Parts: sequence; C-alpha cells; structure tokens
Amino acid sequence: MTTTAATATRSDFAVLARRVTEQGLMDRRPVYYVARLSVVALMLVGSWTAFVVIGSSWWQLVTAVVLAITFTQLALVGHDLAHRQVFRTKRPSEFAGRLAGNLLIGMSYGWWVEKHTRHHNNPNHDDLDPDVSPEVLIWATESAFGRRGLKGFITRHQAALFFPLLTLLAVDLKVSSVKALRNGTVKRRGLETTLLVLHAAGYLAALLIVLSPLQALAFLLVHQALFGVYLGMTFAPNHKGMPHPDGTEDFLRKQVLTSRNVRGGRFVDAVFGGLNHQIEHHLFPGMPSPNLRKAKPIVETYCAEIGIPYTQTGLVASYRQALRFLHEVGAPARAEHAAR
Repeated sequence: MTTTAATATRSDFAVLARRVTEQGLMDRRPVYYVARLSVVALMLVGSWTAFVVIGSSWWQLVTAVVLAITFTQLALVGHDLAHRQVFRTKRPSEFAGRLAGNLLIGMSYGWWVEKHTRHHNNPNHDDLDPDVSPEVLIWATESAFGRRGLKGFITRHQAALFFPLLTLLAVDLKVSSVKALRNGTVKRRGLETTLLVLHAAGYLAALLIVLSPLQALAFLLVHQALFGVYLGMTFAPNHKGMPHPDGTEDFLRKQVLTSRNVRGGRFVDAVFGGLNHQIEHHLFPGMPSPNLRKAKPIVETYCAEIGIPYTQTGLVASYRQALRFLHEVGAPARAEHAAR
C-alpha cells in the first residue's frame, strides 16, 4: 500500500469516528449498565436460591437450564467489562471482570482478555487470530489436509458436528484457563487461581450437598453443555464464513469485511448482548453495547459512500452461512479420505 493510499484509508476511519463521536455514541451509559448488572445479579441469585429451595429433585434440570442462560448473560457482561464499556478505568473493570469470570463462571478472565484482544487486532487472520487457529474445527482449507483419526473424522463432518461440539465449549474454556495459569502467561496468576479454585469448590460442593450423586452429574452435564451451546451461538454468526484477510487491509476494511451483523430487534440485542452488531463493535470496541444499534445506520451509510460491502443477515441465515463454510473447508479432507 502506498503512503497516499494508507493516508486515505486512515482518513476514512477518522471521518466515520468523527460522525459517531458527534452523536455522543462513545459516551458512557451508567444507567443502562446499572440496570443490566442488576438483572443479571438477580438472575444469578434467583437461580441459586431456587436450587437450594427445590432441593434433591429432578426438577433441578430446569434450574440447570436457567443457570446456563444466566452464566452466558454474565459472560456477555464480562465481555463489556473487558472492553471498558462499563467502567471508565482499568482497575474496576479488571476487578469486576475477574469476579464475573473466575469466581462466578469458572473461566480465567486474564487469559480470555489476552486471547480476545488478539482476535480484535486481526479478526479472521489465519495466523494471528486465535479464534480461527486450527484445533478441533478448522477454518482454512489448507488446514484440512493430512488430518487423520478422530481429528480427520471431525474435519470431514465438522458442519454437522458444530452444534454438538459446542456442548464441550464450557469444558474447553476451563481447561484452557488452567493451562494458561499453569504456564504463567496470565497476569495476577495467584489471584486468578484462587478465584477459580473457590468457584470449583463452591460449585461442586453445592451440587453434592443438595443433590444425589446421579442428579448432581445430570445437573452438571446439562448446565455446562447448554452454557457452552448458548455462549458459542452468540459468537458463531459474527465472523464464521466471512473473508480471511492477508494483513494488508487498513483498520476500517479489516474490521468491516470480516464481520457480519445479525438483524433483529431489542430481544435479539438482549440475547446476544449487543454482539449481533458485530461490525460496529469491531470498529468501536469501547462503545457501550446499547449504542451499537444507534451507530449502525451511520456505519452502514458511510460504508455505502466509500464502497465497502456491509454484511448483515437474519439469525438463521447467519448460522446457515457459517455451517456451509465449515462444510466447504472440510472438502479436501473428505476427498483425501475417499482417495485412501
């Protein structure tokens, strides 16, 4: 990219940022977050209170479903805390983030923030975005070659296995958190480890004291599986199936071209924690989530002005596109397997 072109593209984002700022959309929303945090806190307290009141009963599986929804909403609040949408400064954001992530959910806040920051810096980049690195699922065609055994089977059928595999997401987050803490790559390692141990001890003690062993096992499986599915479904529509950049794009194009918005009203906003406005969130990660909907027409209009494709679709269509992409990426693995 030439100096002139680089200057032009930098000014593209500067124009958009000025338009958004002039509308006050980067301003804090304390009343909104007081209300949202209060609702999530009531959900959490209410769920655990119901758990104790109901006692040893198979009706607790309903509680497990409600608690899975509550954990996901708490995780979405943790996401806003990490982007400093709730508090203006770093210290209260990290304190509340560790409280929500480590103590209440059982996931390392510090590990996730570092990982999520790398994703925001280079979304969908095959080498730099940890969210598309080849692990259980693959997101780049070249990663499909040479996979055998269980990994090969999953790659060949990854579109069909996507939602079933989400049931393991909560476990994967916990395992990854422990690995990061063991490797010493997380700041405030001692504090985060202590909070994770307190969460695990309190969670397991509650299940074993209140429920029978079989009920406790069923509760744990339902709760953690549905938590993983719901959490995964909030992130799956955002980038999966969108272009993979090569790193030469300017900030505006890199963020817009790799992201997809999901249409919907206030209910969809609440279910996704505002992440259905993924384009606006990636352009302005510090913008309070209730302002993303207001920024949408500004961003969409500006993208049309300068000729940048702005992708948005319905919820079902977004999952369909992501699954179609997964199926296409696995094609070389299916061909290789057929040839063998």
